[in-house]
Amino acid sequence: MTKTWVVNSSPTILLGKIQQLNLLTVLCTQLVILQAVADEINDGPIYDPARLWLASSGRCFIRPDVSIPNIVATWDLGAGETQVLSWCLSNPACEAVLDDGAARRCAKTLGIPMTGTLGVLMRAKKKSQIAALTPLVEQLVQNGFRIDPQTLEYVLDWSNEGG
Repeated sequence: MTKTWVVNSSPTILLGKIQQLNLLTVLCTQLVILQAVADEINDGPIYDPARLWLASSGRCFIRPDVSIPNIVATWDLGAGETQVLSWCLSNPACEAVLDDGAARRCAKTLGIPMTGTLGVLMRAKKKSQIAALTPLVEQLVQNGFRIDPQTLEYVLDWSNEGG
């Protein structure tokens, strides 16, 4: 099992839309959702699955925001991404779960381990938590997830589900 995951709003919202929020709790030893991330999710539609989850069983994973190191602040990211990376920088045993390109570049530059929504699904497939990756990736795309064709091809080839 992987280490502590510190999850940003996008993966949480997307996994909620495809009814896979449970993966956030079964694939890691500890889950952290910072208050700024919870606020971003709670700014969304009232009946959004991620928002409903945070109001119920997901509530126990919410942690207070942390101070932001200058090295993270200079990247001028969104509040959620900034908090996720700040937490991970001060807690090296953590892995950031985020999809935003600039935030991923920041994590890479700072040496912060990371994954994204697709990485969560790939780990779920590897751990037999999901039967098939392809239908979930298709659902993500239908819900606004953008993925370049090469990455999609790689993921489907990896899963042995490609055409």
